[in-house]
Amino acid sequence: MGGKGRHPDKALTSVQVRALKVPGRYADGNGLYLVVEPSGSKRWLLRIVVQGKRRDIGLGGLSLVSLAEAREKALAYRKLARDGGDPLAERRNTAAAVPTFAEAAEQVHAEHKASWRNEKHAAQWITTLRRYAVPHLGSRRVDQIDTPDVLRALAPIWLTKPETARRVRQRIGTVLDWAKAAGHRSGDNPVDGVAKGLPKQGERDEHHAALSYAEVPTFVARLRASDQGEVARLAFEFLILTAARTSEVLALLWQVEGTRGRSGGFAW
Repeated sequence: MGGKGRHPDKALTSVQVRALKVPGRYADGNGLYLVVEPSGSKRWLLRIVVQGKRRDIGLGGLSLVSLAEAREKALAYRKLARDGGDPLAERRNTAAAVPTFAEAAEQVHAEHKASWRNEKHAAQWITTLRRYAVPHLGSRRVDQIDTPDVLRALAPIWLTKPETARRVRQRIGTVLDWAKAAGHRSGDNPVDGVAKGLPKQGERDEHHAALSYAEVPTFVARLRASDQGEVARLAFEFLILTAARTSEVLALLWQVEGTRGRSGGFAW
Protein backbone atom coordinates (compact mmCIF):
# COMPACT_ATOMS: atom_id res chain seq x y z
CA MET A 1 0.00 0.00 0.00
CA GLY A 2 1.17 3.49 -0.75
CA GLY A 3 2.22 5.66 2.17
CA LYS A 4 0.98 9.18 2.94
CA GLY A 5 2.79 12.49 3.00
CA ARG A 6 6.19 13.29 1.52
CA HIS A 7 7.71 9.82 1.90
CA PRO A 8 5.55 7.22 0.18
CA ASP A 9 6.27 3.53 0.53
CA LYS A 10 5.35 1.14 -2.30
CA ALA A 11 3.11 3.80 -3.78
CA LEU A 12 2.95 2.21 -7.26
CA THR A 13 1.10 -0.90 -8.33
CA SER A 14 1.77 -3.14 -11.32
CA VAL A 15 -1.45 -1.91 -12.95
CA GLN A 16 -0.43 1.73 -12.52
CA VAL A 17 3.06 1.05 -13.86
CA ARG A 18 1.63 -0.43 -17.05
CA ALA A 19 -1.00 2.30 -17.46
CA LEU A 20 1.18 5.39 -16.94
CA LYS A 21 1.64 7.26 -20.24
CA VAL A 22 2.36 10.89 -19.35
CA PRO A 23 6.11 11.64 -19.40
CA GLY A 24 7.54 12.29 -15.97
CA ARG A 25 8.99 10.71 -12.84
CA TYR A 26 6.69 8.73 -10.54
CA ALA A 27 7.79 7.93 -6.97
CA ASP A 28 7.35 4.45 -5.52
CA GLY A 29 9.10 5.33 -2.27
CA ASN A 30 12.54 5.25 -0.63
CA GLY A 31 14.18 6.90 -3.64
CA LEU A 32 12.78 4.54 -6.27
CA TYR A 33 11.17 6.18 -9.32
CA LEU A 34 9.55 5.05 -12.54
CA VAL A 35 10.65 7.37 -15.33
CA VAL A 36 8.32 7.64 -18.33
CA GLU A 37 10.13 9.11 -21.34
CA PRO A 38 8.44 11.26 -24.04
CA SER A 39 8.96 8.32 -26.40
CA GLY A 40 6.80 6.16 -24.14
CA SER A 41 9.63 3.96 -22.87
CA LYS A 42 9.80 3.37 -19.12
CA ARG A 43 12.78 2.80 -16.86
CA TRP A 44 13.61 2.57 -13.17
CA LEU A 45 15.74 5.10 -11.32
CA LEU A 46 17.06 4.92 -7.77
CA ARG A 47 18.18 8.13 -6.04
CA ILE A 48 20.27 7.54 -2.93
CA VAL A 49 23.21 9.01 -1.02
CA VAL A 50 26.46 7.09 -1.55
CA GLN A 51 29.39 7.99 0.68
CA GLY A 52 28.00 11.48 1.27
CA LYS A 53 27.08 12.21 -2.37
CA ARG A 54 23.72 11.96 -4.08
CA ARG A 55 23.72 9.41 -6.87
CA ASP A 56 21.14 8.44 -9.48
CA ILE A 57 21.39 4.76 -10.39
CA GLY A 58 19.54 3.25 -13.33
CA LEU A 59 17.97 -0.12 -12.56
CA GLY A 60 16.89 -1.05 -16.09
CA GLY A 61 13.90 -0.70 -18.35
CA LEU A 62 10.41 -1.85 -17.42
CA SER A 63 10.47 -4.43 -20.22
CA LEU A 64 13.27 -6.26 -18.40
CA VAL A 65 12.79 -5.27 -14.75
CA SER A 66 9.40 -5.65 -13.09
CA LEU A 67 8.16 -3.51 -10.20
CA ALA A 68 8.97 -6.26 -7.71
CA GLU A 69 12.47 -6.73 -9.16
CA ALA A 70 13.10 -2.97 -9.11
CA ARG A 71 12.15 -2.84 -5.43
CA GLU A 72 14.42 -5.80 -4.70
CA LYS A 73 17.36 -4.16 -6.48
CA ALA A 74 16.69 -0.80 -4.78
CA LEU A 75 16.63 -2.44 -1.35
CA ALA A 76 19.93 -4.22 -1.99
CA TYR A 77 21.61 -1.00 -3.17
CA ARG A 78 20.26 1.00 -0.21
CA LYS A 79 21.63 -1.56 2.23
CA LEU A 80 25.01 -1.51 0.49
CA ALA A 81 25.15 2.31 0.57
CA ARG A 82 24.06 2.37 4.23
CA ASP A 83 26.99 0.09 5.09
CA GLY A 84 29.42 2.46 3.38
CA GLY A 85 29.68 0.62 0.06
CA ASP A 86 29.38 1.96 -3.48
CA PRO A 87 26.54 0.31 -5.46
CA LEU A 88 27.89 1.66 -8.78
CA ALA A 89 31.34 0.17 -8.19
CA GLU A 90 29.75 -3.08 -7.05
CA ARG A 91 27.64 -3.23 -10.19
CA ARG A 92 30.66 -2.61 -12.41
CA ASN A 93 32.50 -5.46 -10.71
CA THR A 94 29.48 -7.74 -11.05
CA ALA A 95 29.05 -6.88 -14.72
CA ALA A 96 32.68 -7.71 -15.40
CA ALA A 97 32.19 -11.15 -13.85
CA VAL A 98 28.96 -12.05 -15.69
CA PRO A 99 29.75 -14.14 -18.80
CA THR A 100 28.28 -13.62 -22.22
CA PHE A 101 25.98 -16.30 -23.62
CA ALA A 102 28.79 -17.58 -25.85
CA GLU A 103 31.15 -17.89 -22.88
CA ALA A 104 28.49 -19.56 -20.75
CA ALA A 105 27.62 -22.05 -23.51
CA GLU A 106 31.25 -23.09 -23.86
CA GLN A 107 31.59 -23.49 -20.10
CA VAL A 108 28.42 -25.57 -19.79
CA HIS A 109 29.61 -27.78 -22.64
CA ALA A 110 33.03 -28.23 -21.03
CA GLU A 111 31.47 -29.17 -17.69
CA HIS A 112 28.97 -31.65 -19.13
CA LYS A 113 30.74 -33.34 -22.04
CA ALA A 114 32.65 -35.72 -19.76
CA SER A 115 29.35 -37.20 -18.62
CA TRP A 116 28.11 -37.78 -22.19
CA ARG A 117 29.24 -41.17 -23.44
CA ASN A 118 28.21 -40.32 -26.99
CA GLU A 119 30.94 -38.07 -28.44
CA LYS A 120 28.76 -37.23 -31.45
CA HIS A 121 26.03 -35.87 -29.17
CA ALA A 122 28.57 -33.80 -27.23
CA ALA A 123 29.89 -32.28 -30.45
CA GLN A 124 26.40 -31.59 -31.82
CA TRP A 125 25.32 -29.97 -28.54
CA ILE A 126 27.77 -27.09 -28.81
CA THR A 127 27.80 -26.96 -32.63
CA THR A 128 24.08 -26.21 -32.83
CA LEU A 129 24.40 -23.43 -30.26
CA ARG A 130 27.38 -21.91 -32.08
CA ARG A 131 25.52 -21.99 -35.38
CA TYR A 132 21.99 -20.95 -34.40
CA ALA A 133 22.11 -19.25 -30.98
CA VAL A 134 25.47 -17.49 -30.71
CA PRO A 135 24.91 -15.19 -33.75
CA HIS A 136 21.88 -13.75 -31.92
CA LEU A 137 22.78 -14.15 -28.24
CA GLY A 138 26.52 -14.70 -28.11
CA SER A 139 27.68 -11.18 -27.21
CA ARG A 140 24.92 -10.54 -24.65
CA ARG A 141 25.55 -11.11 -20.97
CA VAL A 142 23.45 -13.96 -19.63
CA ASP A 143 21.75 -11.67 -17.12
CA GLN A 144 20.49 -9.44 -19.96
CA ILE A 145 18.84 -12.14 -22.08
CA ASP A 146 15.04 -12.10 -22.12
CA THR A 147 12.31 -13.99 -23.98
CA PRO A 148 12.32 -11.68 -27.06
CA ASP A 149 16.04 -12.39 -27.50
CA VAL A 150 15.45 -16.14 -27.46
CA LEU A 151 12.54 -15.69 -29.87
CA ARG A 152 14.77 -13.88 -32.37
CA ALA A 153 17.26 -16.75 -32.25
CA LEU A 154 14.66 -19.48 -32.78
CA ALA A 155 12.27 -17.83 -35.25
CA PRO A 156 14.45 -18.26 -38.40
CA ILE A 157 14.65 -22.07 -37.95
CA TRP A 158 11.46 -22.85 -36.06
CA LEU A 159 9.50 -23.99 -39.13
CA THR A 160 12.32 -24.83 -41.56
CA LYS A 161 14.34 -26.97 -39.11
CA PRO A 162 11.78 -27.92 -36.43
CA GLU A 163 13.70 -30.75 -34.76
CA THR A 164 16.91 -28.73 -34.64
CA ALA A 165 15.02 -25.69 -33.35
CA ARG A 166 13.52 -27.69 -30.47
CA ARG A 167 16.97 -28.94 -29.52
CA VAL A 168 18.43 -25.44 -29.68
CA ARG A 169 15.60 -24.17 -27.46
CA GLN A 170 16.31 -26.88 -24.90
CA ARG A 171 20.05 -26.16 -24.99
CA ILE A 172 19.59 -22.40 -24.60
CA GLY A 173 17.41 -23.20 -21.59
CA THR A 174 20.16 -25.40 -20.13
CA VAL A 175 22.73 -22.60 -20.47
CA LEU A 176 20.43 -20.07 -18.79
CA ASP A 177 19.53 -22.53 -16.01
CA TRP A 178 23.26 -22.92 -15.37
CA ALA A 179 23.66 -19.12 -15.34
CA LYS A 180 20.98 -18.80 -12.67
CA ALA A 181 22.46 -21.61 -10.57
CA ALA A 182 25.87 -19.92 -10.84
CA GLY A 183 24.41 -16.64 -9.55
CA HIS A 184 24.73 -14.75 -12.85
CA ARG A 185 21.00 -14.11 -13.34
CA SER A 186 17.71 -14.26 -11.44
CA GLY A 187 14.04 -14.74 -12.26
CA ASP A 188 12.39 -17.20 -14.60
CA ASN A 189 14.15 -18.81 -17.51
CA PRO A 190 13.15 -16.77 -20.62
CA VAL A 191 12.95 -19.98 -22.66
CA ASP A 192 9.86 -21.01 -20.66
CA GLY A 193 7.67 -18.37 -22.28
CA VAL A 194 9.06 -18.36 -25.81
CA ALA A 195 6.55 -20.90 -27.20
CA LYS A 196 3.78 -18.27 -27.00
CA GLY A 197 5.56 -16.20 -29.62
CA LEU A 198 6.35 -19.03 -32.04
CA PRO A 199 4.02 -20.50 -34.70
CA LYS A 200 2.76 -24.05 -34.36
CA GLN A 201 5.06 -26.56 -35.97
CA GLY A 202 3.81 -29.33 -38.25
CA GLU A 203 3.31 -32.89 -37.15
CA ARG A 204 6.39 -34.53 -35.67
CA ASP A 205 7.89 -37.66 -37.16
CA GLU A 206 6.52 -40.90 -35.77
CA HIS A 207 8.69 -42.78 -33.29
CA HIS A 208 9.84 -46.29 -34.07
CA ALA A 209 7.38 -48.98 -33.10
CA ALA A 210 7.98 -50.45 -29.66
CA LEU A 211 6.87 -53.54 -27.76
CA SER A 212 4.96 -53.40 -24.52
CA TYR A 213 7.13 -54.61 -21.64
CA ALA A 214 4.66 -57.48 -21.11
CA GLU A 215 5.47 -58.81 -24.59
CA VAL A 216 9.24 -58.78 -24.16
CA PRO A 217 9.63 -62.29 -22.61
CA THR A 218 7.76 -63.86 -25.54
CA PHE A 219 9.85 -61.89 -28.00
CA VAL A 220 13.12 -62.97 -26.35
CA ALA A 221 12.02 -66.62 -26.48
CA ARG A 222 11.28 -66.28 -30.18
CA LEU A 223 14.60 -64.51 -30.69
CA ARG A 224 16.53 -67.37 -29.07
CA ALA A 225 14.70 -69.91 -31.27
CA SER A 226 15.24 -67.96 -34.50
CA ASP A 227 17.74 -68.91 -37.19
CA GLN A 228 19.49 -65.55 -37.05
CA GLY A 229 23.26 -65.55 -36.57
CA GLU A 230 24.39 -66.23 -33.01
CA VAL A 231 26.27 -62.94 -32.66
CA ALA A 232 23.26 -60.93 -33.84
CA ARG A 233 20.89 -62.81 -31.49
CA LEU A 234 23.16 -62.41 -28.49
CA ALA A 235 23.79 -58.73 -29.24
CA PHE A 236 20.07 -58.06 -29.57
CA GLU A 237 19.32 -59.82 -26.28
CA PHE A 238 22.16 -57.96 -24.59
CA LEU A 239 20.67 -54.66 -25.81
CA ILE A 240 17.24 -55.60 -24.41
CA LEU A 241 18.59 -56.70 -21.01
CA THR A 242 20.88 -53.70 -20.49
CA ALA A 243 18.91 -50.92 -22.24
CA ALA A 244 22.19 -49.89 -23.84
CA ARG A 245 22.24 -47.71 -26.94
CA THR A 246 22.43 -49.41 -30.33
CA SER A 247 25.71 -47.63 -31.10
CA GLU A 248 27.21 -48.90 -27.84
CA VAL A 249 26.25 -52.51 -28.55
CA LEU A 250 27.65 -52.31 -32.10
CA ALA A 251 30.94 -51.03 -30.68
CA LEU A 252 31.33 -53.80 -28.08
CA LEU A 253 34.60 -55.72 -28.04
CA TRP A 254 35.30 -58.99 -26.27
CA GLN A 255 38.11 -58.41 -23.81
CA VAL A 256 40.12 -61.44 -22.77
CA GLU A 257 41.36 -61.35 -19.17
CA GLY A 258 44.92 -62.34 -18.47
CA THR A 259 44.10 -63.90 -15.09
CA ARG A 260 43.92 -67.67 -15.21
CA GLY A 261 40.47 -69.09 -14.84
CA ARG A 262 38.66 -65.95 -15.99
CA SER A 263 37.00 -66.02 -19.36
CA GLY A 264 36.87 -62.28 -20.02
CA GLY A 265 33.99 -59.95 -20.70
CA PHE A 266 32.60 -57.17 -22.82
CA ALA A 267 34.29 -53.76 -22.92
CA TRP A 268 33.30 -50.49 -24.56
